[in-house]
Amino acid sequence: MSNQTTRVVARLIALPDKVEELKTVLLELIEPTRQEVGAIKYELLQNQSDPIDFTFVEEWTSNEALDTHLNSPHLQAAVAKLEGLVAAAPDIRRYYLLA
Repeated sequence: MSNQTTRVVARLIALPDKVEELKTVLLELIEPTRQEVGAIKYELLQNQSDPIDFTFVEEWTSNEALDTHLNSPHLQAAVAKLEGLVAAAPDIRRYYLLA
């Protein structure tokens, strides 16, 4: 399985009065992350029926590339801004594509 890419679904729930602030922080991650070595796909979604619900859909060449992203300065800076904007810690899950 080592030749498979790593898929990630990362969900963040904004505090109801902080939706726009959280959206700004998350959007700032898009371009620098897409430039990272190993980034195949990095998309941010907002739930149409529940706008406090944000989800990143990601694909990385490897777990190592993802780990590098998780430790990148731009991601760490964004994480530092989350306090007071989110209802709970981000739910980050790694997957392999089966079919």
